[in-house]
Amino acid sequence: MSVKFSFQVSKLNDGPGNAPMSSGISMRGTNGAAVILIHGLTGTPQEMSFLAKRLNNGGFTVACPRLANHDRPLSVLKGTPWQDFYATVRQAYFKAREHSDTIFVSGLSMGALLALLLADEFPQTIAGVSCLSPTIFYDGWNCPWYRCFLPVVYWTQLHRIIYFQEKSPYGIKNEALRGKVHAYFEKVSTVEPPDIDRYGYPFFPVSLLRQLEFLVRHLKTRLPRITPPVQIIQAKDDDMTSVRNAQFIYDRVATRDKEIVLLDDSYHIITADQQRGKVLENMQRFFTDHLPQPGMAHV
Repeated sequence: MSVKFSFQVSKLNDGPGNAPMSSGISMRGTNGAAVILIHGLTGTPQEMSFLAKRLNNGGFTVACPRLANHDRPLSVLKGTPWQDFYATVRQAYFKAREHSDTIFVSGLSMGALLALLLADEFPQTIAGVSCLSPTIFYDGWNCPWYRCFLPVVYWTQLHRIIYFQEKSPYGIKNEALRGKVHAYFEKVSTVEPPDIDRYGYPFFPVSLLRQLEFLVRHLKTRLPRITPPVQIIQAKDDDMTSVRNAQFIYDRVATRDKEIVLLDDSYHIITADQQRGKVLENMQRFFTDHLPQPGMAHV
């Protein structure tokens, strides 16, 4: 998230102003295994659609739920605790268990953290976790210097009225895609845009950054308990979160079956950026390598 600091003190537009949005992506597969994909904070299942379609073509059942309140006005979303986002992921997990004994989970940015929590809660039934651009620290090359003051803001009422505004490059290195996003975000004048379903929210409430901080604190205590295989894919030039994030997770998870894959031509939104094909290739390899062997059921 490359951002510009901005105050939005005036009354927000509380009406959604949009057509009803889907609850997410759901595709039945043929190989008996399921993959749960988790989009990022203030994002949309659309940012996972490339992976969802290709993984499904490869035989996997795929589910990418819309996280709690990500179909609501930002004035509603900003008051959502991180536990509600995780509750959405748990619901997707239990639904996947109705049809699949082997379940993988993957998430982008904050979604990667929720994926790790799912692996911690259900270590016997999660066959592997693929973390995409995990966000433990906002320390990328395009993060604002004044982010160091956010902990002070978190504990005041200011976190309820201060927003970050998305600015180029929007986590995207691909110029054509970035141009489309830029054209849309530049014409958005309110925090309630007309096309959330496609592009997500162009403003990022500090109140949600506060919830992300709470989530990170909780996850840090759980990392040493995580035993399913873990894959971490991150761009070397991630504009939002440095490679330090990938290494932090790698060094702390309990499993010995783990790997880091670094990309050399992408920014933060690696699910849609220049090397999305390489992301898919590595995820497919990782999931396939951890499918149960014939005649062996995944417990």
